[in-house]
Amino acid sequence: MKQEYEPLFTPWKIGNVELKNRIVMTSMGGTSIFGWMEPNHFDKEAANFLLERARNNAGLILPGIAPIRDTLGGKWLYSGKKKFSKLKTFMEELHSTGAKMFVQITAGMGRSMAINDLMVKMIKHPVLGFICKPLFNMDYLCASASATPNRWEDSCYSKPLTIKQIQQIVDAFAKTAKLCQEAGVDGIEVHAVHEGYLLDQFTMKYTNQRTDEYGGSMENRYRFPADIVKAIKKECGKDFPVSLRYSVVSKTKGFQQGAVPGEEYVEVGRDMKESEWAAKYLQDAGYDMLNCDNGTYDAWYWAHPPVYMPENCNLEYVQHIKKFVDIPVVCAGKMTPSVASKAIEDKTIDGMGVARQFLVDPQWVTKLMEDREEDIKPCINCHNGCFTMCHYDGASNDQDLADAIHMARCALNPETMQTTRYKVEKTSHSKDVAIIGGGIGGMEAAILLSDRGHRPVIYEKTDKLGGIYIKAASFSFKERDRQLIGWYRKNISDRNIPVKFNTEIRNLSDLKEEEIIIATGSAANRPHIKGLEMAMEATEFLSGKPVGENVIIVGGGLTGCEIAYELVLQGKKPVIVEMKNDLVPVRGVCLANSSFLREMLAFKKVPVHLNTTLIEINKDGVIVKDKEGKQFAINGDNVITSMGYHSAPLAKKDRHVHLVGDANKIGNLRSVIWRAWDVGMKI
Repeated sequence: MKQEYEPLFTPWKIGNVELKNRIVMTSMGGTSIFGWMEPNHFDKEAANFLLERARNNAGLILPGIAPIRDTLGGKWLYSGKKKFSKLKTFMEELHSTGAKMFVQITAGMGRSMAINDLMVKMIKHPVLGFICKPLFNMDYLCASASATPNRWEDSCYSKPLTIKQIQQIVDAFAKTAKLCQEAGVDGIEVHAVHEGYLLDQFTMKYTNQRTDEYGGSMENRYRFPADIVKAIKKECGKDFPVSLRYSVVSKTKGFQQGAVPGEEYVEVGRDMKESEWAAKYLQDAGYDMLNCDNGTYDAWYWAHPPVYMPENCNLEYVQHIKKFVDIPVVCAGKMTPSVASKAIEDKTIDGMGVARQFLVDPQWVTKLMEDREEDIKPCINCHNGCFTMCHYDGASNDQDLADAIHMARCALNPETMQTTRYKVEKTSHSKDVAIIGGGIGGMEAAILLSDRGHRPVIYEKTDKLGGIYIKAASFSFKERDRQLIGWYRKNISDRNIPVKFNTEIRNLSDLKEEEIIIATGSAANRPHIKGLEMAMEATEFLSGKPVGENVIIVGGGLTGCEIAYELVLQGKKPVIVEMKNDLVPVRGVCLANSSFLREMLAFKKVPVHLNTTLIEINKDGVIVKDKEGKQFAINGDNVITSMGYHSAPLAKKDRHVHLVGDANKIGNLRSVIWRAWDVGMKI
């Protein structure tokens, strides 16, 4: 291990519980030991997931949130003792690894509940809501401190929790904590005065307009989380540790309005002055640790930082709040081992919180300890598998049902939380397999086939591996994407997989292999638009083609907005033209990602023309038409088109010819990698 990382592997304590190192696997929705959307139970898939991370040297394991009442059916978590007896057996196995585990329990989501269009109908139509209430009690699932607009559909308002309901929740926390304690769990984490979830909605002025003992003064607004820890301590004893998931600063300007890095704004949630008081108050109430970052669902990119957010984006805030408490603090949010280690050495934080890197590579801590950093598959902060909750104008949570039910999966690692669907199984009939195209899909297929015992060979028409992803990773803020390409190249080399560079296959009959995988990618859409030849396509810009000061981007999807942001970082002046009524109006792009781009581009005053159609491209710029049919010109030095792609396979698939990546269907990195496994497991 590198000397600079040694502070990460020093012991420390939370209350009386000693931990072997400072690396905390923070909670991720979908990894709950009690299941997620289905009725609570002992979840074997989550147990296997958690145990593998414990075996690979995570110091403290925090499973995903366990709702105090089931999302489906409303059963209290403490009911049904059988799951706790299974938990006890599991804890004995986990403790044999040297790791510790706190169970994270949530009071609820409140206005942050990611309601979809069907749920909106349940809320808005009383008869439908009544019929569905035994399964989905939307009044309770979305209940909050006060009547406030839902984050995903602002025409739906939360109903305020009653005093009786609050007291029931407090009592349920104590009962559940006691059962966890009896099962050998090392502590409880209360979820959360954090990220704008239910308890946080009670603490913040903009979401709490109550006039009873749970509203008004700061003591009243923070009473709910204080009551919970006091009840747990009364039931379990003062020495049973209770951590709190805590957002230091809310970074929120208003409903559905976050504050981007560098922005001056008026805080409507918890500012630093209030946080200094709150952290001390919550410590004095009985909490033994603060597990920290920033943000709310209105400023979601702080708590779920996408690729555009800076590394270690929450650290300075957590370091500041540590000065006001005597209990340990953990910092999460794109933390890097070197920076975290230095902060721990300097005693400005106590632990390094890491979440999504554990989804990508369960062995990353072990590899760090063994000085094998180049073998760590990097998380690229894409949210394509772990958190696909998507929102844009005209849609609430536009998320695939399978994603809503099965969270905490990983775009880069199909085996994560899907071990019954994706697994490496040795073949009994080894085959020669030709892979045409050395992009991500081709390389992923080659690695899997090699691991299964086949003999893959890659035919790549250029002199390097990476394909179109080399261009996609060229943005200045995509350093981790470039690391990912390096990881793939190293793994191809380590397995001695043959690569035929500068070899373009035009005819499948030239190949001698038994099976053929086509991973030739896609081609840009070229609609019939006057002057289109005067524009450059997005990939040309990403390949380094120079542009002038004023650049018009046609297409406000993910790539178009990322190009606009890159141009802003370069000091240029982009303009976006988009046919639809919002930027990034597509399923599968997490709200944390899309809201950052929308709000950062607005902060940087990038002109955006929505509901606007491209008519013509000329030497001075473009002519467009708005939704009223009015045509007008936008002048610029260059025009970049980002209008989508279509599959460009070399041949059609058949019994022995398989398509992966965009050659099969246009998608994202997740669809490319998962499809490579779908094909590679069947050969």
